[in-house]
Amino acid sequence: MSDSLLRGERRDVPAASNYEELSKLKAEGYNMLVDMTCVDYLPQKKSPRFDVVYRLMKLEAASGSDLGRLELHCAVDELPVLRSVKDLWPAADWLEREIWDMFGVKFADRPGIKRLLMYEEFVGHALRKDYPIGKRQPLIGPKSGDKADSPSFNILKPTVTGE
Repeated sequence: MSDSLLRGERRDVPAASNYEELSKLKAEGYNMLVDMTCVDYLPQKKSPRFDVVYRLMKLEAASGSDLGRLELHCAVDELPVLRSVKDLWPAADWLEREIWDMFGVKFADRPGIKRLLMYEEFVGHALRKDYPIGKRQPLIGPKSGDKADSPSFNILKPTVTGE
């Protein structure tokens, strides 16, 4: 299969109409949400800053044949404008949580979304391009504040056991 066939077609749609467009595509036979991800365009100073990307596939259930693929791109900022598609494709529940957890992009109808990959006390969103690489998190790193590459963090200290 050629690379262009695997990638499929790309469509850009306004974020406010993501649900309607995805509903139409599902009715047209795009019955599988292959992936959902986010792209941060911070260094390019693009506005809106993020693209949420939905990757869909028409899958023929009987033969397992791939009948076509499509990427749907929605340009968004951090404000919650996208509507959740977890009722169209249940797998979107995890993928939307991952996008919020890693990039901070919110979904309008998911106010109580919980972290998926990072722990609850984690501050920020780790895959954003403005996330400070040396930032110390509450549960990671030495309590002394030493950097991770310092000897006090990396050397195993012997423990004294009772004899």
